[in-house]
Amino acid sequence: MDEVAAAGGQMILANAYHLYLRPGDMMVRALGGLHEFTRWGGPMLTDSGGFQVFSLSKLRTVSEAGIEFRSHIDGSLHQYTPENVMRIERNIGADVVMQLDELIQGRSDESAARSAMERSRRWLNRCRVEFERISAEGRAPLPEFAVPDGAPELADDIEAPHQALFPIVQGGTHADLRRASVAGILDSGDWIGVAIGGLSVGETKADTYAMLEVCDPAIPRTVPRYLMGVGFPDDLIEGVRRGIDLFDCVAPTRMGRDGTAFTPDGKLQILQSSHRTDRRPLVEGCTCACCTKYDRAYMRHLFASEEMLGKRLLALHNVTFLIDVMRSTRAALESGEFNAWSDAWLARYQRG
Repeated sequence: MDEVAAAGGQMILANAYHLYLRPGDMMVRALGGLHEFTRWGGPMLTDSGGFQVFSLSKLRTVSEAGIEFRSHIDGSLHQYTPENVMRIERNIGADVVMQLDELIQGRSDESAARSAMERSRRWLNRCRVEFERISAEGRAPLPEFAVPDGAPELADDIEAPHQALFPIVQGGTHADLRRASVAGILDSGDWIGVAIGGLSVGETKADTYAMLEVCDPAIPRTVPRYLMGVGFPDDLIEGVRRGIDLFDCVAPTRMGRDGTAFTPDGKLQILQSSHRTDRRPLVEGCTCACCTKYDRAYMRHLFASEEMLGKRLLALHNVTFLIDVMRSTRAALESGEFNAWSDAWLARYQRG
């Protein structure tokens, strides 16, 4: 967490599905909630786990009641409903929580996309009712957890933390469904922010950008727009061009662990033989621990030797790189030079 903060990170995402299965949402709450558990002092967000359940295509069944799925850890059977997802996320205690939605493949036909969009809207209403009930009545009591002799007592807080619930726009790659989803969300009440989901799940980038262009004029400028699961460098800039404020993605750390570094000239594969004698940093001027201390030759050696340090350094570089990109994006917006700056940045990145 200290390294992420030093890189300039301001907000952290945690995954409700994984925390629900291990160590358990009640355990996270008993250990002080997500901020205390992870030692992160800034804002935090939890997704609902809908994407993870979507990815378990052979282990889940979707109905109007919710989603029945088997744990990828031990095969145990679980029920995800809008109501218990709200209870899970309120136990975990992030500042921003997401509704349970139905996610489908990006290339799904209009009929399937409509069904999932309309169900997500119905589930949103159920999420909001339960969210507000917990706010008024508090959370259920914690179960008894054994504490080792001499260890501090666990938390026993019934009051629900102050949180913001975000709805999720669905509709696949169908413009009319995206507009209908936004309209239904706005008609259902006031929201602190709005998320856009169901993108980067198999459709082309052109389709992703087209759906953002549909959503941009439909969502009020007074609320932040959160694009879920999208986070390659060019996607960030293309997203900002289309009105997006907030992104999340596993790409920077996952690709870093796999030996891929983000650079202004495109992606760099550290195991390429040309790096064996290359004394340059990954990116000149980058302030991350990788670029300020080590060269490409040493980084290649770490990956060739399967040393964990290489994975950590490259993941941290990618996080730092994306934060720097967004810092430059914000400066270009504030100076009124975003269009020219983004054109030049994207041209260089895509050439690479």
